[in-house]
Amino acid sequence: MTEARRWHGLLFVAPFLSVYSVILIFPLLRGVWLSLHRVELFGPGHFVGFANYARLAVDPIFQQSLLNTFLVTVMIVPPLTVIALALAIGLNQASAGAAFIRGIFFSSAVLSVTIVTLIWRFVLAPDAGLLGEIWKGLGWEPLPFLSDPDLVLPALAVTTIWWSVGFPMLLLLAGLQQIPQEMYEAAALDRAGKWTTLLRITLPSLKRTLILVIMLQTAAQLQLFGQSQLLTAGGPSGASRTAVLFLFESAFGRWELGYASAAAEVLFLIILAVTLTQYWATGQMRVGGRGRAG
Repeated sequence: MTEARRWHGLLFVAPFLSVYSVILIFPLLRGVWLSLHRVELFGPGHFVGFANYARLAVDPIFQQSLLNTFLVTVMIVPPLTVIALALAIGLNQASAGAAFIRGIFFSSAVLSVTIVTLIWRFVLAPDAGLLGEIWKGLGWEPLPFLSDPDLVLPALAVTTIWWSVGFPMLLLLAGLQQIPQEMYEAAALDRAGKWTTLLRITLPSLKRTLILVIMLQTAAQLQLFGQSQLLTAGGPSGASRTAVLFLFESAFGRWELGYASAAAEVLFLIILAVTLTQYWATGQMRVGGRGRAG
């Protein structure tokens, strides 16, 4: 009977495992195989071992793309988390107005990256863009956000924050609605102020949701691609080229599929290491918190 149940369970999950293997496991293994070969778009290719990885280690363009990726991720994740938290707290109300405003903020998340970059190209263009016209109206010289190496990454960060804020806002809003109302009522009876309530009740209760938001957004922004490709094409002079854009250009611009696969595997390992480090750090925080509480 137990053996029959085991087979029934395997048959039940077999469709999911099949799709999971085809969509995720096989491409991962195929990518590893490609990274060890010199492969072009047409032709069988030949085995080169770790030559692609050795070439990446001394490739200044790849190193610059990794640096750009880390910088833009740092520019995006902390402000995005803070803004999403502020919006969630401010809109955590059972009213038609709050629901309408939540819908407005979430509406950007359903747009495609093409639409988002078109909108922000009109906003950031120095000659006829919205910000350019405002700058001219104030008597200032418009800033070339998309052609200045020092401004292009902040411009990508602002674009991404505007596009991405809706989903983490909803996650944090769901977390807020799980906090027992009795905790706030007890704080009100003790005459706790808004900041005390925020620091002693809201943020500790939202710790797991905040960690989830930070981990999801970090992994997502390390894979930033569409904004960089469509807004700036990696320019000026590679100042906004991200790691994913680098491997895209290697694979479909120079047809070096093996080299691009090696870059993809390096990026995968970096994302995995960052995610595991965040998970370990949050685990240490929980252990430390229990120790202090004890």
